[in-house]
Order: sequence, then structure tokens, then C-alpha cells
Amino acid sequence: MSKLDGFHDKDFLEQVTILNEIAGSRDSSSLPGLLDLFEKPTGDTGVDYMVVNALNAVLGANEDAVINGLHSQNPAFRTLCIRTAGEYAFPDAAEPLSEMAEDETDTDRLAEILAALAKIHPVDGASVFRAFLGHEDALLAALAMEMAGAYADAQAVVFLKAAVEATDAAQTYDQCDITTWKAIDALAAMATPETIAFLASNVHHKNPTARRIITDALVRLGEAAIPHLEPLYGNGDVDQRILASNIVGFIGSRKGADGLVQGFDKGYFTDPNVRYAAFEALGRIGTLKGLVCLVDGLMETDELILMSVVTGLERHAAPGILKTISERIAAGDERSSRIAHAVIASRALRLFQELYKDENVGNALMVELRKSQDSEILGDFATRLDEIGTDRSKADALSLPKAKTATRKALAADDSKSMLALYRSILTELGFEPLMAANGQEAFAFVEAGEFADVVITDMNMPVMDGMELVGKLRGALGYEDVPILMVTTESEGTQREMASKTGVTAFLTKPFKPDALRAKLMEMLDG
Repeated sequence: MSKLDGFHDKDFLEQVTILNEIAGSRDSSSLPGLLDLFEKPTGDTGVDYMVVNALNAVLGANEDAVINGLHSQNPAFRTLCIRTAGEYAFPDAAEPLSEMAEDETDTDRLAEILAALAKIHPVDGASVFRAFLGHEDALLAALAMEMAGAYADAQAVVFLKAAVEATDAAQTYDQCDITTWKAIDALAAMATPETIAFLASNVHHKNPTARRIITDALVRLGEAAIPHLEPLYGNGDVDQRILASNIVGFIGSRKGADGLVQGFDKGYFTDPNVRYAAFEALGRIGTLKGLVCLVDGLMETDELILMSVVTGLERHAAPGILKTISERIAAGDERSSRIAHAVIASRALRLFQELYKDENVGNALMVELRKSQDSEILGDFATRLDEIGTDRSKADALSLPKAKTATRKALAADDSKSMLALYRSILTELGFEPLMAANGQEAFAFVEAGEFADVVITDMNMPVMDGMELVGKLRGALGYEDVPILMVTTESEGTQREMASKTGVTAFLTKPFKPDALRAKLMEMLDG
């Protein structure tokens, strides 16, 4: 006698109990009764849902029944068997599913078949997925591309490259659909010299979303990507050199640092924006050769570049380097005050604490610190001075000015710590309370938390969420429809600015720029 005999006559609690028992035991003798209930539902949504779950559990213990079910005349049961074959990765289901994929015309069912095959991952499945790389349904094509990467299908490489290049064309650069994303990820998954070199050559893809995905992919590839990025230092345009430096910095490999130092030695980094990016990258990595190069960077006169140098030294400074910085500040010339200002503006607290031990150097740092109007900077350094605990440091802490109360807020997003430090310095000077974010997602989190900013500054190229996506989300947020948005960028291509303008950017500022240029642009946007 089957547990399911007289099922329709039982009350709800009994029905639920029976179905739970069957699902737990996965008793194949219950299969005929469950099939009958599947084809003739009770009408109770909850019970019918549990019937499907119990049937799925029983089928999961009976591969033969699933394979037979793939040929069922009942479309719903056939679909359930397709899903079960994938869920339990039944290897013998691969062949009939592959045959079904060749003949299926219904897009939804074809998606179910390919999804099941992807989970089974048959050894000879690459050709099945390859047939759908150019399918008109974007989701099916994307799944096929993903599996081309999983199979390392060399025959798919030409198609995947073409998909990436299609959105880099003059008429289509403003589009980046799921197929472009999956094509990039598939090429990265293959990780051959050919596919890595292709991705490296497209670091400055015209579409910012594709560019971010390529950047993320190359960072994931790690050291394998470095030999394909380094040639861009000498052969690439300014944008490519900047992006290659950024990626090498994010990879964080000693080999990458050696290549950057050679780039400086060979004179590849003469452009200020490229120098800034290269110094930032060296600061992230922190090798001995890299630190020596950063110390040489203390001779820089550009405020932003100098801040990137100090930020890097703050992360990795050793006693010998500290001695050199101390001597540079103690010299008492114009360069000394620039370095001291960079230490304060970068909030380099560890450097400050070590340099402060020399009274003359400490006095020079305090001169710059007392100029600050940033409540957070003043508070952080006051705390550090108290922690130092000497009579001199305690007196210096008490001598710090009180920060002015801000009457308005500004939101700034940039993945560069030194760049954010510069924004913070200028914004507080102009009377703003700065809201700082390392990427677009962090910036938009302020908005979601209810913060309102009178002006927004954003970089174009950032990880996680780039400036273009941030601007689009801001323009769709209540209250931000008309807020002035300044996009700061090194981009040399007009297509990028055109796309950003369409998204809702108010004005642009091109790096490198002097702090006065940023002040003037903000005042212009806010009508003084």
C-alpha cells in the first residue's frame, strides 16, 4: 500500500507530513503516485509546491527515471527532469540533453537545457555551447560564453574577441551588455598568453563598464598579466600607461614594482598623470627599489604627485627613508614646506609621529597643520600628539585651531587615497563638510543613507562602480536631479566626455590640475 493512496481525502497536515517523509526518504516506490499528483494537482498551492519538492528529491535518487523523463510528453515534467539532471549533475543525462539542445526552438526550455549541461559539465561539451555563442538571446549567448571560458575552448577565442571589440566601435561604445561582460570573463578564465595580451591591449576600452571589467579581470590574473601590461609603458598612449600602472599597483607584485621602476629609468613616465599613477602603484607594492624611487619623488613640485609619493612612503617607510624625509623638511626651503604640507594633507600619521621626534622638523609640520581647516585632520593629529605624550606634543595639541563649522556638504569619489586627500583639503577650505568615498558604490551609500551634498566630485575610472554609473544613479536619486557634478578625469578621448555628459555630468576637470583650478571650477559651478 502506497503512502499516497487516498491522498486527496487526507487533511492538510497529513498531506504535508506524508510529502515531507517521502522527500526525506527519497523512496522511489512513491514515484508513480507523485507523478499522478504532479499531473493532477490538488489545487492547494502549498501542497502542490511540496509535491514538486518531493518529486525532485525522489528523482534525485533515480538517474534512470530522470533520463526517461527527458523524453516525457508532459512539458512540465520534462522541464523538471532537465532541472533535476543539472541539480544532481547526472553524467548519463549529458548526451540526451545535448541532443535536445540541437533541436529545441523554445528559448526558455533551451535555457533550462544549457543550464543543466553547464552544471553537469560533460568532458566533450564545449562544442554544444560553442553553437550558441552568437544566439540572438543575450542570456543564452552569455551562458555559452561563460562555458567557453570554463572549457578553455580555443575555437571560441575569435568569437569572444569580436564580442569585446564590437562594443569598442565608434557607434556602439556606449553599450556594454551581458555578452561583453561574459566574453571578457571567459577570455580571462582561459588565461592563455593570447587572451591575456588581448585584454591588456584593451585596458582603455571605450566603454567604461567594459574597461572596469577588463581591469578587474587583469587584477585577478595577477602576475600572469604583468608581462602583457608592461609594454604599454613604452608603447601605449597616456591613458593606456595610466591604466596599466593602476592595474599593476592593484596586483601588488614585486615583479610589477620592478617594471615600474624600469619605466621611470627609461623615461616612460614623463607625463604628470602617468607619473602620478606610477608613484601610486609603487606605493601600493612597497619594494626596496620602489621605495627608493618614491624617495626620489620627494623632488616633485606638483602637489598631487607629491601627495601620492607621501602616501606611498607612509605605508612602507623604513628608518633610512624617514631620515631622508626628515633631512628634506629640515632644509627649510620651499621644497621643505611642500613636503610638510603633503604629510599633513595626506593624513600620514605614522610618518608624522616619526618625523615629529626632530624638534625642527616637528615645528615645520605644525606650521602646516595649523593651516588646516579640516576638523577630521585636526582631530586625528591632535589625538596623535596626545598619544606621543611629551610636554611639547601636548602643548602643540592645545595650540591647534578650532575647525570652522561647515554649512554645506560635498561628496567626492576616487579610488586614489592621495586624490581624496587633496579634495578634502580644498573642500574644507571652501567651507564644505567632505563626504569621502573610494568608489561609486561607497559614494552612493551616502545618498542611500539620506545624506545630501551640494556638489559632487567623481573620478571617471574606479573599481566596483565607476564614475559614469555613479552619475547615472545620482541623477535618478531624489534631490540629486540638478546637483552640480564635476567629473575629474585623465581621459583624452572626446567620446568619453560625450558619454559622461549624456549621463548627467555638469562639468569636467582634466588632470593634471592645480588646486586653484579645482577651487575655481567648484566656485563656477556653484555660482560663487
